[in-house]
Amino acid sequence: MENVAAFFARKDVQISAKRYGIDALSAMAQGLFASLLMGTILNTLGTLLNLEVLTQVGTFASAVKGPAMAAAIGMSLNAPNLVLFSLLAVGYAADTLGGAGGPLAVYFIAVAACECGKLVSKETKIDILVTPFVTICAGALLSIAFAPAIGVGAIWMGNTIMWATELQPFLMGVIVSVLMGIFLTLPISSAAICAALSLTGLAGGAALAGCCTQMIGFAVMSFAVNKWSGLVAQGIGTSMLQMGNIVKKPMIWLPTIIASAIIGPIATCLFHLEMNGAAISSGMGTCGLVGQIGVITGWMSQFGSLAQVGWIHWLGLILISFVLPAVITYVIHILCLKANLYKNEDLKLDL
Repeated sequence: MENVAAFFARKDVQISAKRYGIDALSAMAQGLFASLLMGTILNTLGTLLNLEVLTQVGTFASAVKGPAMAAAIGMSLNAPNLVLFSLLAVGYAADTLGGAGGPLAVYFIAVAACECGKLVSKETKIDILVTPFVTICAGALLSIAFAPAIGVGAIWMGNTIMWATELQPFLMGVIVSVLMGIFLTLPISSAAICAALSLTGLAGGAALAGCCTQMIGFAVMSFAVNKWSGLVAQGIGTSMLQMGNIVKKPMIWLPTIIASAIIGPIATCLFHLEMNGAAISSGMGTCGLVGQIGVITGWMSQFGSLAQVGWIHWLGLILISFVLPAVITYVIHILCLKANLYKNEDLKLDL
């Protein structure tokens, strides 16, 4: 056993929750962002501006989402070059066979194939043949055996959440909004989770509400100590910046979590906010305004053109994304300060 452990350590195969549950998942989201999500944005711009070349470029970007996710996962696991390049084929196979649940299939299979490739990398004099052979075969065979089932399972889970949200929009609005907001701030990827589960529709709207609340909420409540740089970094960047402060003083998370629980059902029950764009947008919040672009993309598919979108839809998007998270979180923040649960200084970022 000691020899096996030493071999695994030498090959940098570390079986840990952080490496697989945080590093790999976060990297997968970046790969998905740089392919499918960017392709969706370019497609939307091409349609709005009537520029066919942008639509074509967007189509190219979207088409490589499987290889992009697999390569990103490989980089997060410190894959040697031959393993990394071979993962492109693995990502394509897993994404294709996984169907609508492709991202989740790519995640599991790319991780397994990458570690298999690392174990044989540079162990023979014909490494240029052995490493790609093992990596691609392991990934392709795993894709054939498991990707369809993983895809079906992901779709079933996503559909169950969306069905439950349609059936109980208030309760599920609270649950989805709070959980996805928490995932956004934790060092894991809410975007990857939404993409893996194909979380769209009303549940996607609740997820967007929770993510926006965390980002805008922390940006506003910490303005006294972080000023404009903090407002921008958290408001259109990520609330994950506050994770270190949350570990030191967990109570600073209370205002945004409570606000998420309030705003989630407002999104589902009052404004019926739906995310019918790319599922990854549901978990992006106001990061680069990707969440809002996703909603608008869905409107274009639903209504044909933005001119047909009613004012209530625009009002709902603005209130849920920006106004309500800022106002409700700030009010709760003031109450927490008066209750001496924490101080403004506990929200200070080193920017």
